[in-house]
Amino acid sequence: MDTSLINVDSVNAILKVDVKKADYQGKVDEAIKTFRKKANVPGFRPGTVPVGMVKKMHGKSILAEEVNKLVGEGIYNYIQENKLNILGEPLPNEEKQQPVDFSKEEDFEFFFDIALAPEVKLALSKKDKITYYKIAVGQDLVDKQIASYKANYGKYETVEEGAKPTDLLKGEVVELEGGKPKDGGIRVEGAVLMPSYMKDEEEQAKFADVKKGATIVFNPGKAYEGNETEIASFLHIEKDAVESIAAEFSFTVNEITRYKEADLDQALFDKVFGEGTVTTEADFIAKVKETLQTQLAPDSDYKFLLDARVLLEEKAGNLEFPDAFLKRWLMATGADRTAESLEADYPKIIEDLKFHLIKEQLVKENDLKIEEADVRAVALQAARVQFAQYGMMGMPDDVLANYANEMLKNKETSRNLVDKAMEEKIVACLKSILGVEEKEMSLDEFKKFFEGEANAE
Repeated sequence: MDTSLINVDSVNAILKVDVKKADYQGKVDEAIKTFRKKANVPGFRPGTVPVGMVKKMHGKSILAEEVNKLVGEGIYNYIQENKLNILGEPLPNEEKQQPVDFSKEEDFEFFFDIALAPEVKLALSKKDKITYYKIAVGQDLVDKQIASYKANYGKYETVEEGAKPTDLLKGEVVELEGGKPKDGGIRVEGAVLMPSYMKDEEEQAKFADVKKGATIVFNPGKAYEGNETEIASFLHIEKDAVESIAAEFSFTVNEITRYKEADLDQALFDKVFGEGTVTTEADFIAKVKETLQTQLAPDSDYKFLLDARVLLEEKAGNLEFPDAFLKRWLMATGADRTAESLEADYPKIIEDLKFHLIKEQLVKENDLKIEEADVRAVALQAARVQFAQYGMMGMPDDVLANYANEMLKNKETSRNLVDKAMEEKIVACLKSILGVEEKEMSLDEFKKFFEGEANAE
């Protein structure tokens, strides 16, 4: 079998594959033998069907399958051995390719169109200036984060003073009729309510400054504005029973609990960062600042990569793409794509493809490689961020490792982590090559870069 390349222009070429009988005959004979062993033909036991009958009945389809396999392997090997950087996948040539008759021909010619990626030249140096926007972690951010930790790790404590709207009131609720407990009516011991959750201000005001032992008469239906889910949950009844409840209920307060923020002490330090990691308030504040800097760094890197993309695309200049081939390939592979949608999407597709080729060139020129350890490090960091979103800092290493392992088992997630690891390598590479000027700014200033995106969404 002979595979050769016919250049059409700088980004289009034709692969010609010549297949001779000697290339496929052995494989066809083996395929027929294999098929004969399991062929189910009336009048013959499996494995006893005459070879001639198998060839007559299935020889053409077996030949076509084996030749197609050979052609596919030939194309793949040629592309790999000659290091062709192609776009999309080979498509049958619509002009040179003649109809193939597997029942009459012994030698075959196949022609495939391929798209060659345009050459990317960057020539980057320190003369190429770019700004890296570092988000300053000021005291205001540190204070907000500490306040968040104190709120997350607080607890409810019993109080004897008058209740506030955000206190939890526990007690007995009783359905009334004529100002007295209704016979067979609703009675819930251990009922819980928070006045601030009540929608009706007049009903909520009845619970202002109440103390343990007080009994309040109120209307749950009015308090929760007829919300069946809330009322049913409070009274421990089914939602369809809400309509028939009385207008008046009594609530006797047995306990008032108030949420108290955690103190800024060793117990909080250990809960946030792990036992013994920090032991003083000053160290805790420093650790909070360090954590915020780590959390905000990816945002700065993201902005840096966006700006670098603009610079890199300018350096690369106008790249020629095999538009006709790409549109044909995109139509062939996009099940839901129409000619109209392709025309609308094509400029963005080419824009993204250009940046993809630029990144490929950066990887090639700088010999960037992704090791298993790189992907695992990204997975561990993703796990830390995930836990941090729920206020769970300082998670044990084994917990993080197990979570990361689960992420890596998912093919799509694993692929995204590999992409993220390579993106980090590219960012680090660009920082070392380009003339980077660092500029520090507040988080609010930084957010203004993306206000347009937020409004567009």
